[in-house]
Amino acid sequence: MKIAVWHNLPSGGGKRALYDHVRGLVARGHTVESWCPPTADQTYLPLGEFIPEHVRPFDWTPAAPQKLSSKLTNLRLDFLRRIDALDRHCRLCAGEINRGGFNLLFANTSLYQAVSSVGRYVSLPKVVYLQEPVRELYEAMPDPLWQALPPAASYLSPAYLRDYLRDVYRTQSLRVLMREEVRNARAFDRVLVNSFYSRESILRAYGIDARVCYLGVDTAKFVELNLPRENFVVGLGAFVKLKNVEFALRSVAAVPEARRPRLVWIGNAADPTYLEAMKQLAVALKVDFEPLVKIDDDELVRTLNRAALMIYCSRLEPFGFAPLEANACGLPVVAVAEGGVRETIVDGVNGLLVDSDPRAVAAAIMRLADDPQYARRLGQTARREVAEKWSVAASVERLEQRLSDALDGRHASDAKTAGV
Repeated sequence: MKIAVWHNLPSGGGKRALYDHVRGLVARGHTVESWCPPTADQTYLPLGEFIPEHVRPFDWTPAAPQKLSSKLTNLRLDFLRRIDALDRHCRLCAGEINRGGFNLLFANTSLYQAVSSVGRYVSLPKVVYLQEPVRELYEAMPDPLWQALPPAASYLSPAYLRDYLRDVYRTQSLRVLMREEVRNARAFDRVLVNSFYSRESILRAYGIDARVCYLGVDTAKFVELNLPRENFVVGLGAFVKLKNVEFALRSVAAVPEARRPRLVWIGNAADPTYLEAMKQLAVALKVDFEPLVKIDDDELVRTLNRAALMIYCSRLEPFGFAPLEANACGLPVVAVAEGGVRETIVDGVNGLLVDSDPRAVAAAIMRLADDPQYARRLGQTARREVAEKWSVAASVERLEQRLSDALDGRHASDAKTAGV
């Protein structure tokens, strides 16, 4: 197949998945080219190592802060400018793809909008790999987005009227985003997702039946190095609320102080305010906390090989690479049983699944510390499970089959429409 790829991905699990997919497709003999805007991270696992990558303009910059009166005069204007700019970028890319003799478009997730409009303009069979919808629109996180303003003592007070107008501005902007998300997602012939949990999320968000296409881990990179295990637990994920670093700190703090391990947390990005708050919380909880930001993969693998276990507590994570990367390094995982992790971590096989309660996590940490042979058996089984079920080669084979199915399905539909 000759495959056109579109993405607007930052560093992180989504970009790693695309990198592995592209590398695998090329190795299997497919011709692949990629399109993206400059907002995509091209320094992290660059696709240009394997294929031509075309960077096309995205003419939008955030507007300067405005007074409320100015915002209301130009209601939704800046927000719509961003949508329009991404749409213009997608039209440009789609035109080049349509003229490029490709068999199929393989689109991926986008910054600003989970699903871009590129599928609306490409005339080829088209598939999107959607890691997740814009979760804020469909989940509480931590407060329901669509709830009304709190009751006021006076609904005619200047303060309430100001807050009401701000809420109107915000709500209308989000409704536009939601409309565009649904419209864009429904333009594709197939939507692929990373887990059955994500399949349900897409059905709730867009009313679309997606197909599960599990991801895989690079078992040539994430390997067991047989290093001595040390008394620390590791967490992996950006320093943002959704990754739940606070929960991890409170879980480690629930371990008696005399036995308390160090918490090493590795993030590809950080919200400075949140990270500083976590450092202060660690001091208050008497947890030895070591945050690491943007370390290279070699250091990541060494850290996973030195840790006693991984703690995984991201909120409603749709799939989660981190537990499988840890497993590939022979490391057992203690994970909160929610989201897609319930499909990758099997309790008592490659880790332990626990309730969303710091005391439950602490009990699991102590259980593995008290029985190092059991922890080692979990780690060894985990490594074998990844090699057998969760390799990149297996994930690329699954993707190739899904893309072929989409291509065959479009051809069959076109033939039926033509009366053949």
